[in-house]
Parts: sequence; structure tokens; C-alpha cells
Amino acid sequence: MPEPLESVLAEVRELLLAPGLTRAVAAGRRRGHTPTVTRAQLRPVTLKQGRKLQIVTDDGARPYTRNVDGAEAAAAVDALLAEPFGNWHVETDAATVQVRVTKKGDAQVHRAAAVAAPATPAAHDRAKQWLLDPGDPLFSVVGGTAAKRRQIDAFLRALAATLPDDLPTPLRVVDLGCGNAYLTFAAYRYLAGRGVQVQVVGVDVREDQRVRNSAVAAELGCSDDVTFVAGTIEDAELPFAPDLVLALHACDTATDQALARAVEWQARWVLAAPCCHHDIAAQLKRGSAPEPYGEMIRHAILRERFADVLTDSLRAALLRLHGYRVEVVEFIDSAHTPRNLMLRARRTGAAPTPDQRAEYDSLTGQWGVSPALAGMIS
Repeated sequence: MPEPLESVLAEVRELLLAPGLTRAVAAGRRRGHTPTVTRAQLRPVTLKQGRKLQIVTDDGARPYTRNVDGAEAAAAVDALLAEPFGNWHVETDAATVQVRVTKKGDAQVHRAAAVAAPATPAAHDRAKQWLLDPGDPLFSVVGGTAAKRRQIDAFLRALAATLPDDLPTPLRVVDLGCGNAYLTFAAYRYLAGRGVQVQVVGVDVREDQRVRNSAVAAELGCSDDVTFVAGTIEDAELPFAPDLVLALHACDTATDQALARAVEWQARWVLAAPCCHHDIAAQLKRGSAPEPYGEMIRHAILRERFADVLTDSLRAALLRLHGYRVEVVEFIDSAHTPRNLMLRARRTGAAPTPDQRAEYDSLTGQWGVSPALAGMIS
């Protein structure tokens, strides 16, 4: 039930300045208003000078960090509360409070008990700005090696670059081929931290993964919002049509199955990090290359690498033909994983142009290949 915004912001102010604050995020914008910064994050830190409130604001170009205390901290908090943010997410050692400002200017508030004790603020003078705090309870459950933190942060930055400031609430997410789901949980923790209600379903063919991941969700206290089902990508039944589809390192044509489901659901956003590309590689091996490109597929290692490029080029082209704007990006340095390509797509609903259709037909015709995705969404 909506509550008066003024009284809710007063409650938020007390939490932000209380000793038990763990982390807070302000983001989004109210209808008809635009904050001077796109996002603000607050958390306590311990410096040589003592305990401070660290405030990181982002104007869309770069983050700005300051560490304050006392009257300066109170003034900084008041200034942020005066900004027309659409969402606040505040975590303390006792509770989590999520606030969404409605179109009418009221506050929709969700209050819950804390899911875990917060980590002690690290002693440092300059911290890397992680999108998911290394002290987040997630890392105490799934493990927090430096490599895993970097991969999670790179994935979340790709996710943040895909989504707009204003997100639907509830935001419905499906992770197809979720495996051990640590990126599934990372997406949930990050998105919930942006102040929206998030509903996530992870799909994996293995029943033991469903059991394990469900236990992790219970341990993190988010089993009402994050659930798992065992089944194939093609046949998985969801309780909703997702807004966001994730498919991270689904093997070979499983990525195509995930993209086909996303198109079927008309998902607004898609992030897919393909894994192996055997299907097109096998077709190239059986066929012949157009002149003068025979040398590109004569040697197995070159054929496999070219198949990677051709497969993902055709996937991007097919998504464009079905109403998506697509970017192909590197989401993490290849030192961490050689499978570091990501297809990042946003649904526009735009009809394909004749040139786009002709380009796709020419590409498949010259190389004599038939992408698996084409048969799944045609």
C-alpha cells in the first residue's frame, strides 16, 4: 500500500545515518523529473582517519567518490534525498528497505529482515568501485575469489550498460542454462540493489543443480524471488513472460535455443555469452568456401575460429531481423576466459530492412550454412 513519500524519506534518512548501515543505492528517476546524477551508492568504510560514509555518485560519464562524516555526511544525505530518484534500496544490519516512487508521487515500500550479517568495512583509503560489493552476502555463500569477483563485475557492467535507468517493477528475469547460478544470484543482488522488485527463474537441465541452487537461495533469504526449475531450455515453463533473458555460456546450439525463446517471449533485453560453436564448424567442414577464402577453413584450428565469428555474426543478424538492436561486445578480458564474447540485444520491434535481409541471405548462401537459430525462430 502506498505511503506518504515525505515520511518514508525521513525513515530512509535515519537508516542512512545510522551505525548499522551496510549499503544503500539510489537510482532511476521520478516521472517528469531527472536527478543531477544517474546513480548514488552509500556504504560505511574505515579509513586511517576513522569511520566514514562513502558516497559514490555517477553522472553517466564517470563515478565521483567522497568520504564524509558528521555534519558533512548529514548534509550530503539530505542533498541526495532531495534528488528526484525513483528508487531507494537500503540495507542495514537489521533490515532491508526498498522504496519505489509511484507515478502519483507516493512511496511503495517493501521492508524485510536482513538476510545476513554484514561484513566489517574494509580498511582502505581507495577502493575499487565494484557494482556488487565484495562484502555482499553472496560471496560468503558461493565463494569470492578475485577471479570470480572480476567476472561477476564485468558481467554486471555489461548488464548495467544494457538496461535503462527506469526499470519495470517487478522486473522478470530468466537465466537459461544457469548451471551453478552464481551469475544468476549476482544479477538478482545487483538489480534488487537498484530499488526494483525482481523475480528470477533459473533453468538448468540437471535436477541436482536445481536442488543446490534452491538451497543457496534459501541461505541468501531470497527464495521467494529467486527460484529454479530443472528442464531443457526448449521446454522450460515459466510463471511469467520474462523482460530480461540471460544465457551465459550455454554450449553450442543451447545458445540458439535460448535466443529463440527470448524472441518467442518478445523479451525486452537479452544478454547471451556463447560457448562452443560446433554446429557451423561442422557445416563448414562438410562444405566448401567461396573463392578466394578456402584457406580460412582448410586448417581445423582456423576453421573453428572462423566458425565462432560466423556463428555469432549470423545470430546477431537474425536477432536484428526479428526486431532487436544488437551489439557484440567483449565482456571480460580473455585472460579470464576465452569465451568472452557477449551478444547484447534490446527489443525495438523495428521491421527488418531489405538490405538487412539481403545481407543475411548472401552471407548464408556464399558459405553454404544454415544456422540452427534460423530453424528455431523462422
